[in-house]
Amino acid sequence: MVTTHEETTETTDSQEIDSKYRLIILAAKRSKQLQRGARPRIDIDATKHKPTRIALEEVIQGRVIFHYKHEDDEVPVEA
Repeated sequence: MVTTHEETTETTDSQEIDSKYRLIILAAKRSKQLQRGARPRIDIDATKHKPTRIALEEVIQGRVIFHYKHEDDEVPVEA
């Protein structure tokens, strides 16, 4: 599972995206953030480009911070 941080505006070192599937999932999550009012992190005219295009370009340029969450990492549940 991939999580993004909407508050972060810049990245100092770009992360490698290990598969095209992860790229698509990450861009889709970022696109939803843009549709809900987040500002683009790249210099692009948001009136001429759809959120999916902006999100994909942000991910490719390394402007979206993400963290891997492994299935083994279980959160303790209190009863």
